[in-house]
Amino acid sequence: MDCEKQSQIEEWHLIGLLSDFPDISQDNERCHILPACKTLSVPNAKSAQTRNRLSDLNDQVLVFKYKGFLHAIDNQCPHSSFPLKQGNVFDIEDIGAPHGAGIRCFRHGWKFDLFTGKGDSGPHKLNLWDIEVREIEGAASGDKEVWVKRPSQDSQ
Repeated sequence: MDCEKQSQIEEWHLIGLLSDFPDISQDNERCHILPACKTLSVPNAKSAQTRNRLSDLNDQVLVFKYKGFLHAIDNQCPHSSFPLKQGNVFDIEDIGAPHGAGIRCFRHGWKFDLFTGKGDSGPHKLNLWDIEVREIEGAASGDKEVWVKRPSQDSQ
């Protein structure tokens, strides 16, 4: 792969404005992600070589806000390749972290920690994307932009 394609894969991608992300913890019943999330197709190194196909779950990042924290994760469950945007988010009470949260895959019920990516069953780990919230130059509203970047291979 040439350097230009590699740099496109590793660059930051604008997702939207911070105000575009309602906090799904306000849905006290089930904390469904689907209505309050954004997904974006971002080619990875393998799919960039075959650009003549439609985007699949391997290329998608899922971004949402839960209890004041923005999360950016692969939209694909690492266990069953099911879209995580159909899952639900929950509090993790037993890990000793003050803001523990996890996501449960709708298909098989497997759970993953949203801060570490660790799964509750087997060796599967959820890919966590890098997130930056940036000031908007000259914006009078005080809103900010949300940017994401695929994690480097070193950090996975």
